[in-house]
Amino acid sequence: MSLSASPSFSRLTLQGPDAEKFLQGQVTVNVNAISADEYRPTAICDLKGRINFGLWLKKYSAESIEVIVADDQRDALQAHIKKYGAFSKFQLDAAVPVHLAIIDGKASFSTDDQGVKPEQWQHTAISQGQAWITAQTAGLFQPQELRLHQRGGVDYDKGCYLGQEIIARLWFRAKPKHWLHLIRAGIGDVPAGGAELDKDIQVVNAIASADGWQALVVAKPSALEASIYQVLDLPEGLNGDIGREA
Repeated sequence: MSLSASPSFSRLTLQGPDAEKFLQGQVTVNVNAISADEYRPTAICDLKGRINFGLWLKKYSAESIEVIVADDQRDALQAHIKKYGAFSKFQLDAAVPVHLAIIDGKASFSTDDQGVKPEQWQHTAISQGQAWITAQTAGLFQPQELRLHQRGGVDYDKGCYLGQEIIARLWFRAKPKHWLHLIRAGIGDVPAGGAELDKDIQVVNAIASADGWQALVVAKPSALEASIYQVLDLPEGLNGDIGREA
C-alpha cells in the first residue's frame, strides 16, 4: 500500500457544430440535457461497460463543451477523442489546468483559483461519495458500481454510446454484486486506488484522516460486514442498494 497522489485535473474544450453530437455517442450522460450551470460527472466506457475515462462536462452551447479529466488521463483522452472524432466537425482545444473548487459542499472545479487545497478537495469528494477515476483505476469499475447513476451521470434512456448495451442490461435485467461504500480504518497506510483490501473490497479513492484513513471502495456488502473496516454513511441518495426499483 502507498499514499494516493494528490488529484489534479485538466480542462479540454470541444468547439464546433458536431461537439454535442460526438460526445452524445461517447459518454454515459445525456449531453443534450446538461448546461453551463454545473460540471456534470460522467464517463466514457469500454465495450465491456467499464469506465475508461472519468469526466465532468459543462455545456455552454451545442458547439462549446468543456471536458474535465484527471491529468494522468489527459493524453489518453485526447488520443481517444482524435481517433473517434476524426470525421466529426469540431476542434479540440489544447488542455489547460483547471482549479479545484468546493461548491455547495461538493467537490467541483473553477477557472479561477478558489484557494482549495488538494487534500481539502479529496476529503470533500470522498465523504460525499464523489468517486473519481485516474489512470490507476481506469477499466476497473462499471458506472453503477460507482453510483454514477445516482449522481446524475448516467442516462438509461438516451441513445447508443460506448458500452451502453452492457450498462443498460445491468440496469434493466440485473445489477452488479459490488458497489460504492465509504469506509474508515484506524490503522495501516493509506491504500492506493485499485488496491484490493480483502476479497470483494477494492479501493477507488482514499485519503489520510485524523484517526487513520478513509476510502471509497467498491465492495460486496457481505464482505464489508465480515471485514475490520467501519462503514460510514454516504449522503442521502447514495446509500443503500444500487439496483432499479421493481
